[in-house]
Amino acid sequence: MSELKGYKGKSLEYLHQKGVNVGDSIKVISDLTYTGILMPRYETSEDSHIVLKLKSGYNIGIELDEIKDIEKISSPEQVITKEDVKENDSSLPKILLLSTGGTIASKVDYRTGAVTPALTASDLNDAVPEIARIANIDAEVLFSEYSENLQPEHWVETAKKIQSVVDLDYKGIIVAHGTDTMHYSSAFLSFALSGLKIPVVFVGSQRSSDRPSSDAALNLIAATRLIVETDAKGVYVVMHHNESDDTISCHLGTRVRKNHTSKRSAFETVGNDPAFLILNEKIIKNSTGEFFTDQSFNPRLGIDTKVALVKYHPGYEPRQIDTLIDLGLKAIIFEGTGLGHVGKTMYDAIKKANQNGLFLGMTSQCIDGRVRMTVYESGRDLLEMGITPLENMIPEVALVKTMWALGNSKDNNGLKKLLLENIASEFSE
Repeated sequence: MSELKGYKGKSLEYLHQKGVNVGDSIKVISDLTYTGILMPRYETSEDSHIVLKLKSGYNIGIELDEIKDIEKISSPEQVITKEDVKENDSSLPKILLLSTGGTIASKVDYRTGAVTPALTASDLNDAVPEIARIANIDAEVLFSEYSENLQPEHWVETAKKIQSVVDLDYKGIIVAHGTDTMHYSSAFLSFALSGLKIPVVFVGSQRSSDRPSSDAALNLIAATRLIVETDAKGVYVVMHHNESDDTISCHLGTRVRKNHTSKRSAFETVGNDPAFLILNEKIIKNSTGEFFTDQSFNPRLGIDTKVALVKYHPGYEPRQIDTLIDLGLKAIIFEGTGLGHVGKTMYDAIKKANQNGLFLGMTSQCIDGRVRMTVYESGRDLLEMGITPLENMIPEVALVKTMWALGNSKDNNGLKKLLLENIASEFSE
């Protein structure tokens, strides 16, 4: 098997001539001189560059035409050693870490360049040794998927796994998750496992573990500390509070949204402050709201995905609603303008959907504030057409809650009752 994964054509031939392989430490001489580790190629459409990992942790591509020479410095040692497993400290609490495929609990193999789950006890101790001083970690891989590939069936499987271990002696559970759809997953678990007496903490990383600016370890340490040092219950999301490394935010699982594509502080609580701030080693209860649940644990894991989230905009084609009716959907959540409005061009389609028995809910495109459909005539018209205002529920959370409520109710009356009940702080004060 080739030791030059991803290379072909001119680049493969050149590297063979120089006697270097992926994982070798090399010096590349061009107009500038670079020293680093030869990495595998993942772009296979052309063959005119090599990839080098610098000491800073960043990868660069160097065109063959710019390379004057390559000198091999060293090769990685192929040494097989006995795994050094750290004994658990019986005085520390236990935490279960479930991985769904995010990079939060991963490590980089600098010989191959692969990012792999770091989910054995020794892996975690090596990657984030600080957590071994806070808790004993049991780790398990549930899925290995990018978060955009996680579907509602994955939410249910995660909930079933958590339900199966709640009577064991875990102080809490960490769910390592990709960031793009993390707030959908946290919302479902908030409803499906309402009344949970231990914390479930979703943790992600905006920067992969091979980058010097990675937030993976800091977020994981903060999540561990939150579980061990507070009496938090329910579902949370733990991510960076800002671009510094001093403060980590802990958000309620139903009041959080990813509001930036790449910042480490991408996640923000909508409509309030984060529930907790983890400032270095100090944990501060930060929100003015009351979010500790006193309700009994009542797992309800049903789900029905026949729900659409419709973002209204000028020029929206109302016949799209007809298509949703024809597809057999049971509910539509509108993301309306302002206080909860859609244009008059939508009225006939909305009336038809109501007549066909679909539940119709209204949220707002605005980042903050509440739906108030009694203020203007257009809102009152929509109320008469059967639309239910959903207060200040985040649109994505309303979508997930409707899927969950459909799966746990017998009819639209039961659905509406569940949707308007404040189960997991999805409505903020």
